[in-house]
Amino acid sequence: MGGDNELREMEREDFDEQSNNQEDIRRMPPWQKQITIRGIIASIVIGVIYSVIVMKLCLTTGLVPNLNVSAALLAFVILRSWTSLLQKAGISTTPFTRQENTIVQTCAVACYSIAVAGGFGSYLLGLNQKTYEQAGVDTEGNVPNSYKEPGVGWMTGFLFVSSFVGLLALVPLRKIMIIDYKLSYPSGTATAVLINGFHTPKGDKIAKQQVHGFVKYFSMSFIWSFFQWFYSAGDECGFSQFPTFGLKAWENSFYFDFSMTYVGAGMICSHLVNLSLLFGAVLSWGVMWPLIGGLKGKWFPSSLPESSMKSLNGYKVFISIALILGDGLYNFLKILFFTIRSIRGRMDKNVSSCPDNQKQALDDIQKNEFFLREKIPIWLACFGYIFFSIISIIVIPKMFPEVKWYYVVVAYILAPSLSFCNAYGAGLTDMNMGYNYGKVALFALAALAGKDTGVVAGLVGCGLIKSIVSISSDLMHDFKTGHLTFTSPRSMLLSQVIGTAIGCVVAPLTFFLFYKAFDVGNPDGEYKAPYALIYRNMAILGVQGFSALPEHCLQLCYAFFGFAVVTNLVRDISPKKIGKWVPLPMAMAVPFLVGAYFAIDMCVGSLVVFVWNRLDSQKAKVMIPAVASGLICGDGLWILPSSLLALTKLKPPICMNFKSG
Repeated sequence: MGGDNELREMEREDFDEQSNNQEDIRRMPPWQKQITIRGIIASIVIGVIYSVIVMKLCLTTGLVPNLNVSAALLAFVILRSWTSLLQKAGISTTPFTRQENTIVQTCAVACYSIAVAGGFGSYLLGLNQKTYEQAGVDTEGNVPNSYKEPGVGWMTGFLFVSSFVGLLALVPLRKIMIIDYKLSYPSGTATAVLINGFHTPKGDKIAKQQVHGFVKYFSMSFIWSFFQWFYSAGDECGFSQFPTFGLKAWENSFYFDFSMTYVGAGMICSHLVNLSLLFGAVLSWGVMWPLIGGLKGKWFPSSLPESSMKSLNGYKVFISIALILGDGLYNFLKILFFTIRSIRGRMDKNVSSCPDNQKQALDDIQKNEFFLREKIPIWLACFGYIFFSIISIIVIPKMFPEVKWYYVVVAYILAPSLSFCNAYGAGLTDMNMGYNYGKVALFALAALAGKDTGVVAGLVGCGLIKSIVSISSDLMHDFKTGHLTFTSPRSMLLSQVIGTAIGCVVAPLTFFLFYKAFDVGNPDGEYKAPYALIYRNMAILGVQGFSALPEHCLQLCYAFFGFAVVTNLVRDISPKKIGKWVPLPMAMAVPFLVGAYFAIDMCVGSLVVFVWNRLDSQKAKVMIPAVASGLICGDGLWILPSSLLALTKLKPPICMNFKSG
């Protein structure tokens, strides 16, 4: 009897869910009304907050976790709080729906994604004078005046002409990717599951708990950051320089710096990412750099400053590049293999048999019908792609005379096929490989342009390809979310356009907030911007080959390139219980250049998640995204007033530091 009751309950739940979906479709507002003014305002607020957060991450470690789920949660918090306040005040308001939640999340993510994909911590910043000097003014290929100082005007213009092309590259293929190939897009699916869960009676109860947790830890994080500021009146002052494991460890960057941003990011990232960071930190700052530093005078001249590419800094930079390239090449080839095999398998399946729609779940049929109901004209996507391409072909060579107009033409001819490969691979693996396509363009253009103009041409070409390929992949993730939440594709595309336009303005302004208030690019400061130097040295490497490397560095680079490939291979072919402990070379590479402190912060986040899951796994599953988001947003929001204080030359009153007894 118990089993029959359970079966009837499951059937009733399935029937209720299908009935709700049918009701949703019948009551669905027109696509124009899914985008609301309150939603756009909420998107701007979330987009600005997250732009500040990811800009800090880009300029400190270069490691940015996926914040889509967090953005969906914050969108729910803001709009549900707004509608509740109006209802309590007796003011009637339009109901808050899952479609509006999806639109706000999409618009906000499109906004802050510009801060990530825009290259402010990598290829664009690699063009500035400080990075040019760090790479070595006497280095072959790093020719005089091969730099361009950051400016709000040209950066905004560059983003506008390069970002919108990516939005239109794959729009005609959305049916093939989402419905025909049924690609999962795990991040997009996870976001849809969260949003659908919020807008159910059970989900509403859980959402209230998450809202309470978010507000609580947001407040704690903001107040803690404010408190820390009073003790940081100097370069090595404050809690961020607390010698947690002793002064000797502190000198080698092993300490906990009490940054809630990294603790929250560690709670979102997997244990494997965080442990890989720690392993890379121990291997580099705990073993290699002290050993190589002890060879000063043998492997490199003792008279060279530490920042020179021919001294210890050169080993840090180029070994990091070797790890990144080895990991990137392996994953690129792996995803390309799976993409080709999957497409061939689908073609064979289509030839041998036709799909039986009668066997499809009713829910899937409804979603597919709704997704296809409001078509986006192919002519609009093609015309828009050609229009923005022509603008780029005219504008970019004027901004950067080193980039010939025919380089841009070739880039935009190749971009749709590269975007398809990347979006298809991301649908299978959830890995956006846009940065790898950008590196291929960087090396190719740097070598093609030659020693006089190769560095600038390579960095700009990298930006063009990376921007198009990354944004088109992100759009497919959002289309998947819209498909699962019954949100109109037209409103999704328009919200992406709005979010991208906002991001093209907000991201440069956010960057300049950091650039003017802090010492961005200082290898000994907080905002090291490690990837700026890495990308510039990649371009130099593409121009002049291996002559840029210090003594014995080439052999070490070969070893670590091979290590990255073998490590990935072992993780893929070994049993799951072994493979889950094999480190990720891409994550290992970051502390090689940055230091160990943020890896310790991230591992503290992992420790919190591990203990919480042991104590109460059900509550942890619900609350971890909310708590992590609160920690990240609270610390991130403090950056705004702290930057304004720095700009007004108002310094903290106390310097707390430590010295040996």
